[in-house]
Amino acid sequence: MRIQGAVALVTGGNRGLGEQFVAALLSRGAAKVYATARDPATVHTPEAVPIELDVTDLRAVRAAAERAPDVTLLVNNAGIAIYGDGVLDGDLANLRRQLDTNVLGPLQMARAFAPVLARGGGGAILNVLSRGSWIGNPESAGYYASKAAAWSITNSLRLALHGQGTLVTALHVGVVDTDMAARAEGRPKSDPAAVANLALDGVEAGAYEVIADDATRRIKALLSADPAAIYPSMEFPKE
Repeated sequence: MRIQGAVALVTGGNRGLGEQFVAALLSRGAAKVYATARDPATVHTPEAVPIELDVTDLRAVRAAAERAPDVTLLVNNAGIAIYGDGVLDGDLANLRRQLDTNVLGPLQMARAFAPVLARGGGGAILNVLSRGSWIGNPESAGYYASKAAAWSITNSLRLALHGQGTLVTALHVGVVDTDMAARAEGRPKSDPAAVANLALDGVEAGAYEVIADDATRRIKALLSADPAAIYPSMEFPKE
């Protein structure tokens, strides 16, 4: 998969990490970049082609696939995070919103664009995930659960689309310096432009997974360890 000459579509391409993906794709020679947003007027990159899209709306997703029949790289970046919703007492409606956007949204996009990518020779899908795919947080359980589910869906898509030559890459990253992470004060934040370029490097290299920062890399390395290694302040029962 080469970015030079590719035709890309970035969901949530109007701000934050998505806007940086649009900029990085254009700077690396993409022939065309579609940038989607609920309000296309909020896409401020002049060289991008704005498309109105809510990834939770199946009709809108299908319309986007018809509007962009030349896509060779799909970047599933759009997502939401609702913080402060406790696992024991949070509003389940917020959980459903996050699952609809962060899990079913990318899945609907992949289903709609899989035939488009196949016609173009296979292409690639890049799903923006999180280190939250691998850990929990009792105060933001819905977001973490949605990213864990999105990781599983990404792995299944990779197997399902392998036969048509479509690469499926997962980007795992911690706190990125965007509006979404404004509440994460005092925590190290990754530069969104650097994250976007690192992810695109991974796509060009044919990587199944891109881990964008050291903290995320440490969490991934601990998955085979005792859970207490991930949650050192808690005591876990021993069998």
